[in-house]
Amino acid sequence: MNILLISDVYFPRVNGVSTSVRTFTEQLQKQGHTVHLIAPDYGVETEDEAWISRVPARKIFFDPEDYLMKYSEVIKLLSVLKEKKFDLIHIHTPFIAHYAGLKLAQALEIPVVETYHTFFEDYLHHYLPWIPKTIARGLARQISKKQCNQVDAIVAPSQPMLDVLRSYGVTAEAEVIATGLQDNSFAKADGNVFRNKYGITIDRPMMLYVGRVAFEKNIDFLLEVTQKVIQKKPDILMVITGEGPAEKSLHAKARALGIENSVQFIGYLDRNTELNACYQSADIFVFASKSETQGLVLLEAMAQGTPVVAIAELGTASILIEGQGARIATDNVTEFADKVHGLITQPKVRKQLGIAGKAYASSLWSAGAKAEQMVYFYQDLIIKKKLKKSESTMQVQVQA
Repeated sequence: MNILLISDVYFPRVNGVSTSVRTFTEQLQKQGHTVHLIAPDYGVETEDEAWISRVPARKIFFDPEDYLMKYSEVIKLLSVLKEKKFDLIHIHTPFIAHYAGLKLAQALEIPVVETYHTFFEDYLHHYLPWIPKTIARGLARQISKKQCNQVDAIVAPSQPMLDVLRSYGVTAEAEVIATGLQDNSFAKADGNVFRNKYGITIDRPMMLYVGRVAFEKNIDFLLEVTQKVIQKKPDILMVITGEGPAEKSLHAKARALGIENSVQFIGYLDRNTELNACYQSADIFVFASKSETQGLVLLEAMAQGTPVVAIAELGTASILIEGQGARIATDNVTEFADKVHGLITQPKVRKQLGIAGKAYASSLWSAGAKAEQMVYFYQDLIIKKKLKKSESTMQVQVQA
C-alpha cells in the first residue's frame, strides 16, 4: 500500500502522537508498505527525513512547544502528491492537518481516516482558560463530532475513547487500534547508570512520571501523593521527566507543599538512548492522568519490568489490569499513596509485579500486530470506498 499521513505534530516535538506516528510507520515500512508524512518544519534537523515533507509553520502563542502548519503550503504539495498515487490518507491531529487532509483526500479521490489521539473535552479549557470550563467542554464535543463525521472512518486508541465519541454523536465507521510497543521498548537498560548521571543514589526509593508536563496530566496530584508518602518514607524521590506548560506551576506547588527536595525535574530524554534506563531506574511508575486516549507510557514502564500505580480511567482503563504489572488506584491521594508505600516497602511483591507486567506487555501489545490490524482496516475501507463509488456511478447511468 501507499499511505499518506498528515499531522500537526511530529518529532522533534515529543509527545504521544509523534510516538504513535513513528511506531506505526516503522512497522508499516517493515511490512513492505510505503509511507509518506506531511508535518511541520520546526527549523531543526532530524534523522530519517526522506519520507517526510516538512511544511513551513508558525508558533502558537498559548502553546509555544507546538507549531501550526500553513494551510496554503500544505495545499501547494498537491501536484507532487498526485504523482505518488496514494491509496489512502490518514490524519493524526484536528487542526490544520484535519482540514488540509480533507482537501487533499477530495482532490486525490482517496479515502480519509483520522485517529482521535487526544481527549479534547478534558484538555481544551487548560489552554483557553478565559473560556468557562463547561463551555470549553461543550465546544470540544461539538468540534470533535463534526470533524469525526467528516472523514470516512475513525481510529480510536481504546474502546473507552470510542464509546465517548459515540456518545457525542459520531456515526462514522470506526475501529479500536492501539499503538503497540516496538521491540526496543524491551531492550535491556541499566537503571544504575541513569541514577548516577542524575545524582540519584542507588538505594534511594524512587517514583517516576514520564510524559508531557501538561496540566491535563494531573501531575499536581502526584506531588500531593509524594507529600503523603514522605510521611511514612521520608527518603522517597519523585522524578518527573519531560517538559511542558505546567512545569513552572509544578515547581511552585512542590515548594508550597514543602517537598522541593524530594522532587527532581528532568527534561526530555532521548527515546533511543536514555528512556529505557529511566524506566529501569525507578521502583514504581506513577500515573494519574484521567484524559488519556491510551497511555502508552504505562506499557513502556511495564516493558522494563517497572511496576505501575495508576488511575484507570478512559484510555488507561483499557490497559491496566490489577496484578498484571499494575496496582490500580482512584484519584484519592491517601489511597494512591498507600498503594505506592505498600510496594516500596515490599521489594519481593514489587519484583513479582514487574515480571508479570513485562510478560503482559510483551504478549498483548506488540507494535507489529497493531500495524497489521491497521492495514486490514485500511484495505477494508478502500474496498468499501470503491464499491460505494461504483454504485454511485451506476445510479447516475440508470437515471440518465
